[in-house]
This record gives sequence, structure tokens and C-alpha cells, in this order.
Amino acid sequence: MQMVNIFPHSMTFPCLLNLKRIKKFLQRGQRLPDLRNTVLRKVSASRVDMRLPGGTPLSGLLHSGLLCGVLFNMIVEVPRWTNAKMEIATEEPLNPIKHDIKKGKLRYVANIFPHKGYIWNYGALPQTWEDPNHTDNVTGCCGDNDPIDVCEIGSKIRSSGEIVQVKVLGVLALVDEGETDWKIIAISADDPEAQKIHDIDDVKKHKPGYLEATVDWFQLYKVPDGKPENHFAFNGEFKNKDFAVEIIKSTHEHWKALLHKKADGGTIKCTNVLVNGSPFCCSEEDARSIVQSAPAFMNGDSVPSEVDSWYFFPK
Repeated sequence: MQMVNIFPHSMTFPCLLNLKRIKKFLQRGQRLPDLRNTVLRKVSASRVDMRLPGGTPLSGLLHSGLLCGVLFNMIVEVPRWTNAKMEIATEEPLNPIKHDIKKGKLRYVANIFPHKGYIWNYGALPQTWEDPNHTDNVTGCCGDNDPIDVCEIGSKIRSSGEIVQVKVLGVLALVDEGETDWKIIAISADDPEAQKIHDIDDVKKHKPGYLEATVDWFQLYKVPDGKPENHFAFNGEFKNKDFAVEIIKSTHEHWKALLHKKADGGTIKCTNVLVNGSPFCCSEEDARSIVQSAPAFMNGDSVPSEVDSWYFFPK
């Protein structure tokens, strides 16, 4: 997979946590604390880097911490209503979020009527990995070689690179081009409706039509590119919160095997500065050098006019 290599302008956030404290948490086997307001970010239209104070780079895939109390930390890749296919670049050291490229062109998701772009804040859970060498017992297919995806259904439009604490509500078992691609349904813990939405049935009650639209979206979103419709395990039925949490735990175990070289990650770059005992751990100086050696910022391509087109399909 190729990625657009564009350095961002900077945007900083207040930080209350230092690197030594995070390392102590990892060494003790404790959960990482809330990192939403502890990370310095560099942001452009096509790249997001995550930093600690002093400039130490963080990996979205490896460092952000999966659990925070009973909540999960989600990394936002794509804000709702946008089309640019922003992804954690697993094949690049320190895994920045970047605009994906295919056949030399920036990738944008098509608009499936009546929707505009992604219909949720879309992202991933750090410290998870869908192992492409592991056949899932439910879907009968291997993983898609990425962290597990999250559809955040809250009312606020989030920003690419933002870390959001979410309540997990359920999961959809998508089979995408023969690969298992779980889609976690979640809501931000600070959303006004989070106090009344606790499981997948609550979504049906308080946001009627949202889950049906989600199935339609995932079924059809690749059809405009000439690909067949996707299909689902469980006939497209959403499984509940408890089922979803078990899936997350499983992908977290695969991630741990990956980070300790007990699983074959292929071209995935596992370079990190915080995962205690990982053979891929590097120094802070090496991490800074990796970021500094990336190409300098340049203007991205203009957005093609066809990105705004609608595609219509019979129900």
C-alpha cells in the first residue's frame, strides 16, 4: 500500500503526562491513562503525527493505549461527512495517519445516496490487529492486517488524529474481499446521548435507521469502483456489546503477539518507543530521526470534482 507522504503544519494541545510516567504504566502492566489531552499533534490535510511533550513521536497503532477504565480509546482517522480515505499507515515507521493512494491517485470514498462520505466518525482501536494468518471462527476468513475499525455514532464531528474515549455498543461482521473486517459500533463517552445508549438495542431505539444505513453503506461503498457488493456474517445482524468486547480482546492478543515477534506481521512497521519488552522498541532520538527524515511538507492534489457525485442503487 502506498501512502501520500506529506508533512503537516503543527497544532499543539496541553500535556500533563510525561514519557517516564507512561513507561512505568507499561512496565507494571497497568492500563494507560486518558491520552486525549496529553498528545501533541502535527496536522495537515493529508497527514497526522502524534507527539509527546518534547517532540517524542507516538505511533497511533502501538502507543495510544486500548483501555481507559471501562472505556476504549479510539483514534479518529476520518471525520463524519468527509470522503478522503485517511488511514493509519501501518507500513510506515511510527504509523502516522495518511491519505491513502492507489494506482497513483488519492483515494476518496464514494457518496452512496442519500449519504455524503463516511456516515460516522471512522477510526480504529489502538493495540489491536486483525491477523491475516488467523482464520476467524465466526467468518471463516482471515483478518485484514489492520487494527480493528470503529464507527463512532455520536453527534459531534471529530478531527483526524483525535483520541476519543468511547463506549462499545456492538459489532458488525463484514467480509470485505474475502477478509474479516470487524466494524465496532461505539459512541463517545461525552456525547449527550451516551447516558441512554449502552448496547446495540439502544442504538435501534434512539437512533432508528442508523444501523440499517450502516449495513447498506458497507455493502455498497466499493461498487462505484467496479467491485462486487460486500457481504456479512450473521446475515448482516449486529452482535451486542459483550460479543464485541470479546472480539476486541482477541485482536488485542494478536497485537501483543505481533509486538513481541510471535506473529508474522509482514510489512507492518512495529517501531515504537514505549512497549516494554518489544524487540521493535527504539530510542526517543531514533524516533525523532524517523520523523525528521520524512519528506518536507508539500501541497496536496486538488480534490477531483467527481468526489461530490452521488451514486444510486436499487434497494
